[in-house]
Amino acid sequence: MASNKNQHFVPQCYLKRFSHENSNNSICLYNYDRMVFVANASIKSQCSKSYFYGDDLKLEKALQPIEGQYSNLIKRIISPGYQLNNADAGFLLDFWLLQHMRTEAASIRYVQMVDGLCENIGVSDFKVELDEAVQESMKSFMQTRHLIKDMKVCLIKNKSKKRFYVSDDPAIHTNKWHFFDSRAKGMSYGLGSAGNLFLLPLTPSILMIAYDSDVYDLRANNGWVITKNSRDIDCYNYFQLLDCNGNVFTGNVSDKNDIEQLHSDIKSIKSSVRFKIHYAIPDGEENGHQRFKVVDKNAAGKHGKALIHTESVRTYPPEWPVQIKWKNKGFVLSNGSGIGFIRPYVAYLRFPDVIDFKKINIR
Repeated sequence: MASNKNQHFVPQCYLKRFSHENSNNSICLYNYDRMVFVANASIKSQCSKSYFYGDDLKLEKALQPIEGQYSNLIKRIISPGYQLNNADAGFLLDFWLLQHMRTEAASIRYVQMVDGLCENIGVSDFKVELDEAVQESMKSFMQTRHLIKDMKVCLIKNKSKKRFYVSDDPAIHTNKWHFFDSRAKGMSYGLGSAGNLFLLPLTPSILMIAYDSDVYDLRANNGWVITKNSRDIDCYNYFQLLDCNGNVFTGNVSDKNDIEQLHSDIKSIKSSVRFKIHYAIPDGEENGHQRFKVVDKNAAGKHGKALIHTESVRTYPPEWPVQIKWKNKGFVLSNGSGIGFIRPYVAYLRFPDVIDFKKINIR
């Protein structure tokens, strides 16, 4: 069992695609908090914890075939003439979601959220450990993977002089429309939200994007979008620094100054917290439904009844890649409720009996 003790939440097969050119066992590391660049770090020691998935090895063994399938797919993707097909796109979506949910950062966020909720409702004898959070994340993957099947997938081919970097939390979930449209102000976005964008670097020259095709138009050809613009690569790399839990990786020592510059560009906007807790107290009735108003924690504590809502804190980059264009006559769906703005596929899956969803133009 000792040979399986060191369990990776970012798999080695993934990181090795970003390794040194002369050795696939080492990688360059930039630590965000200490602002230290390590030119030769062992991949085996990165993004791992002792028995991260549990000492019964069930999850660890279940992940191995998926990682093997991923490695084989990347070999095909980097081969000349590759064209993205539906089966490969579907696997990349699943792999993105699995990676999004399996990292240490994701599990820590879950633990901190539960701790915060318990503290605010006065529960002191309930605590979620990190290993329990990991197990919950894996369950959540199986329960939510169907929600993203409608997302369109394409591959960005980087033909610039710069490289895609990767972090210890590499599977990015963002939403350009949500940040730019005032109608979404104050709302969170989840896997079923309209305007979603999922990003995952695959190699220093290839990045996967999954996108809401009712909101964006990436104009791919056989699954590929080509860019020769180094500034676009900066925009994609911003996400890795904004979301990293601690470390950013590259295979080239010459990238040190570039990563430091990217860090300087976003250090003032990177959030130190990953979620906020909001409180609401009863504020009368309207059309037979109880109405609530948002208050601060102290005001909520004075009432016998209150709603507590957690909101993920997400930050958008200083610039967006030009490939992510608005779709002509693009739209989102809403029924004016707390459901927020969702995609048609999700509306059909989750709310088949709700008929009052309306199309809202994005521009």
